[in-house]
Amino acid sequence: MNETPAIRLTGLRKTFGALSAVDGVDLSIRPGEVVALLGPNGAGKSTTIDLALGLARPTSGSVELFGGPPHDAIHGGRVGAMLQGGALLPTLTVAESVALVAAAHRHPLSVDEALKRARCTEIGRQRVSKLSGGQLQRARFAVAVVSDPDLLFLDEPTAAMDVEARRTFWQSMREFTEAGRTVVFATHYLEEADEYADRIVMMARGRVVADGTPTEVKAVVSGRRIRATATFAAAPETQAELLALPGVRSVDRRGDQLTLVSDDSDATLRALLTARPDIHDIEVTAHTMDEAFLALTESRDPEGAVS
Repeated sequence: MNETPAIRLTGLRKTFGALSAVDGVDLSIRPGEVVALLGPNGAGKSTTIDLALGLARPTSGSVELFGGPPHDAIHGGRVGAMLQGGALLPTLTVAESVALVAAAHRHPLSVDEALKRARCTEIGRQRVSKLSGGQLQRARFAVAVVSDPDLLFLDEPTAAMDVEARRTFWQSMREFTEAGRTVVFATHYLEEADEYADRIVMMARGRVVADGTPTEVKAVVSGRRIRATATFAAAPETQAELLALPGVRSVDRRGDQLTLVSDDSDATLRALLTARPDIHDIEVTAHTMDEAFLALTESRDPEGAVS
């Protein structure tokens, strides 16, 4: 219970003139957690990662990695990072790039092992300048893991990857996290956060507006969606009747296709089946991560953050 957090951010702020890029972030991440940072452009995700890595100095607040300053953990080889601004020397091969970084650490993985973990073995001899966008991301991942870190930061790791490359990347990430490593990744792919993160920290306007499991974050958008098919009249009273069903919050009818958003899907379905016995092809679904994302980052006051 007294386990030292892998990351502890306390009252973290970073301003650039009148702009508050990070505005009072308090965050504690336990060893072994896989945490996704979500938020629109300008939400403060990349700045938060830079501050956590000691690449930028906070205006106020503090950062601890494994109970000490970031420099100590990084110097000890406990931290790896794959950042948007990170560049590899174009004239080196992928293997040479990995070896160059490995030489800076006391107990690195072998170059072959780092390439294997990043699914880069087949491109090890290729020059960086000849890599595709997806291959370059995999090479950068190999560089990030060669120190065999306990904590890994990833900023938009699957940018420029196609669907198959993204799947391969996350397979390698699963192997990395199964050993109890801590991973923090920022992404614009909401389905990645939903599928691969133990915990989602959603940011907007430099603040944390949600912090919880994917299920908890999606639950912020209350209710369920009911889709069904039937022959509906176009009369206004039909719309009013549907809105009057128990639990119904909104109605969308397009031809014979009906979509209801309900706060009590069981009560809504019972009433709907009684009123319309001809209804069929019924589907009940929870809200998506996209809907939670929009609700939290566009319309929710950051002072009302959920946790």
